[in-house]
Amino acid sequence: MKHVLGLGTSSPTVLGSFSTPNQQANDRISFIFFDKCRQYRHELHWPQASKSSIFACETPAHNRRYSKKRITHPQNTDLPPILPKSKKKPYPIPLKKILQASREDKKLAEMGIEKPLEAPKNGLLVPDLVPVAYEVLDAWKILIKGLSQLLHVIPVHACSECLEVHVGQSGHDIQNCRGPNSADRRSFHLWVKGSISDVLLPIESYHQYDPYGTRIKHETRFNYDRIPAIVELCIQAGVELPEYPSRRRTQPIRMLGKKVIDRGGIIEPPKPLHSGEILDFDTHRALERFPPPVDSDVVKIAESTLNAYEKVRWGVTKLMRKYSVKACGYCPEVHVGPWGHNAKLCGEFKHQWRDGKHGWQDATVDEVFPPNYVWHVRDPKGPPLKSSLKRFYGKAPIVVEVCVQAGALAPHKYRPMMRLDIVVPDNEEARLVA
Repeated sequence: MKHVLGLGTSSPTVLGSFSTPNQQANDRISFIFFDKCRQYRHELHWPQASKSSIFACETPAHNRRYSKKRITHPQNTDLPPILPKSKKKPYPIPLKKILQASREDKKLAEMGIEKPLEAPKNGLLVPDLVPVAYEVLDAWKILIKGLSQLLHVIPVHACSECLEVHVGQSGHDIQNCRGPNSADRRSFHLWVKGSISDVLLPIESYHQYDPYGTRIKHETRFNYDRIPAIVELCIQAGVELPEYPSRRRTQPIRMLGKKVIDRGGIIEPPKPLHSGEILDFDTHRALERFPPPVDSDVVKIAESTLNAYEKVRWGVTKLMRKYSVKACGYCPEVHVGPWGHNAKLCGEFKHQWRDGKHGWQDATVDEVFPPNYVWHVRDPKGPPLKSSLKRFYGKAPIVVEVCVQAGALAPHKYRPMMRLDIVVPDNEEARLVA
């Protein structure tokens, strides 16, 4: 017996006067099928009335145990983008939050209420960060000493026309030079022997006896010493150096808006006691001060240098969460203190409009302690790196690259950046790679 199903009805329409048990079972199946179709059509047009839509955004019960975020390292990690020099650097803190805090300070100043300040914003030290500052300074000395010894063994090359640095027996053949007359050289680099200043970029800052005192002017800039920014940060965080004294306040400063209404007076700085110990904090002529290491101690020195590098980066990150460090938004100038100086030394993008003044903003860790990324060489004794295989090569901070080539193990967090899991093909095989 034949029966016809009406798709537009709620139940099947059966034609005929007789029905067998098999036909009744088929009718029942058809009824359930069309009832489900009607429910689905109702949920599709009115999802808010669906009972199942309430739980649509919930994680399934069998996947809830895996929904938590896990700390994993990806296989490959790209480097941070190179910022153009024709624009200002982005603000580390969103501009909206900066303007909001400024409006709140202005409102308090109009009401005559002093700005609430906590250490170290009020000129006092943070006791918990004083040991951290000493650890950073000790690790900084170990880092300079270790790199000076390793550079006698591991060759470093620097381009005489641009800022490119390479660690290896010879310079690479990657055509990415943007220096003068690079078009005549087809963007090949002009390699010369590098120094420790090419590894640890000399980021210096003015040392002030009282960071909240008289602001540095362009005419008085030669009255202040220039020291590494990391050393100045440690001094302001509590490290006592006889060569560079610093004022230690016992009473907090008071501010009304942006104006300091009580800084405890202006005190003349005492005469510093210069000695030979200050050379341990500077990279000047460091290769002459430290002799080449013994072959059996190279790996040990590389491991201690790598540990010192990680400790310095960890400590600087921790100190900069509390202590204020300013950086120019156009050039590499850095100043450690609550506000920048007034020396007119900026020569970057549109400096004529600013009369050479710096565009101060909050600094990042990479601006105070630059990583200085270089190409990772898997086989230092192999052929030089080529431009055709550039996308298969990885990069690493130059201190990590020097220590790895000296025998230290690469830290896990740098391995995705170094692309150790990628097999570098030959030139002919590279054409077949998608």
